[in-house]
Amino acid sequence: MNNTLDERDIKILFAIADRETDNTEVLHEETGIPKSTVHYRLQNLKEEGVITNDLYELDLDEVGLGLTVISEIWAEFGEGYQERVGEQLAAIEGVNQVYFTMGDTDFIVIGRLTSRDMVEGLVEDYESIDEITRTSSKFVISTIKTSEGIGTLRDYGLDSFLEAHGLSADEE
Repeated sequence: MNNTLDERDIKILFAIADRETDNTEVLHEETGIPKSTVHYRLQNLKEEGVITNDLYELDLDEVGLGLTVISEIWAEFGEGYQERVGEQLAAIEGVNQVYFTMGDTDFIVIGRLTSRDMVEGLVEDYESIDEITRTSSKFVISTIKTSEGIGTLRDYGLDSFLEAHGLSADEE
């Protein structure tokens, strides 16, 4: 956990998530933090790697990536296999997230795809990796909730997030 964040940083991040902008005037209005401080804090958050880019979030359905496939992948155990197989999975077109996991399943892979043909290609690409022994893929019928990027903060209460960082809403 990043212990360099303070209450103002966290309030700014929550305001960005809530208002979907990094405009200092809007963030000042949302947080009550002076505009110059908001600007300075945003620069520091970028320099420290807390904010990693200025990319916009996309509506994946609107850009034609409406099919989501979640795959469980089992692979042959061996020294360094998680890096080798993980990198091969990550290189497959349409794969957006790869997780090496504990338990019976070695990897969870999430792909956002354009068509059923692309799904078929995805599964064929899994099968072409020698160390993969089995896969189980599921189509997502409908998305109930998904959070990515700064929007993930909308899933948490400000007070509980501050508390997780050892801060209280009263500190400045």
